Amino acid sequence: MTQRYAVFGNPISHSKSPKIHTMFAKETTQSLTYEAILAPIDEFQQSFNAFTAANGRGANVTVPFKEQAFALCDELSEQAKLAGAVNTLSVMADGKIRGDNTDGLGLVADLERNLGSLTGLNVLLVGAGGAARGSVLPLIQAGIAKLTIVNRTQAKAETLAALFSSYGEVEALPISHTGKNYDVIINSTSSSLSGEVPNISRDTITPQTVCYDMMYGKQPTAFNVWAKALGAKHTIDGLGMLVGQAAESFNIWRRIKPSVEPVLIQLRAEL
Repeated sequence: MTQRYAVFGNPISHSKSPKIHTMFAKETTQSLTYEAILAPIDEFQQSFNAFTAANGRGANVTVPFKEQAFALCDELSEQAKLAGAVNTLSVMADGKIRGDNTDGLGLVADLERNLGSLTGLNVLLVGAGGAARGSVLPLIQAGIAKLTIVNRTQAKAETLAALFSSYGEVEALPISHTGKNYDVIINSTSSSLSGEVPNISRDTITPQTVCYDMMYGKQPTAFNVWAKALGAKHTIDGLGMLVGQAAESFNIWRRIKPSVEPVLIQLRAEL
């Protein structure tokens, strides 16, 4: 019987995951189906249980269910535990549910695809929500020298920095600070969705700075337009992160790593 995979969310009709995973399956000659499932806001667990009862073997989870997915797991990867959220569920041979978080791995893979090794780089992470929290450990494990976290509410940045302080050099600073030594600035906020830019200092952007926005669209994001106008070395949007986290999920389920580039090219052309 063909094994089923899916992405759960609400809303979900916009999801590119079915197209991405169908392309991955074709490339790797894996026999599977992948669909988008709209789960009622208060019935995620029931929806997932019905899916697994009908030969569902794994699922991606998007807004607003990542914390609920975390809660239903029997076991969790270290990354999922620290992220406090799960975007990848796997049904194990004994029926137990394992949770992973591949969002940060997708980010790091996309940064490395664009920049090469991240070893020794100074990184500024803007935002302290779920997207930021899921990115900290993969960035540290990629070898960066230092991670600075800023957020509109500084206490949240300080809490996040404290959570990961034992893993590497992580600090929280006021969002308005004027540091100029960043190799990479990552916008993990959703500000670009409303055409806005986080309230970070213009001084953080230098000709050596690469700016990365986790959001993406047909046109460059508001953050990347702003950074480019201030002379940033290079700007990157989050479409590669989306494909990268999907590739990590696919590898967890099928034990084979698909190619990101062909899928990314096709999705970019369709934006």
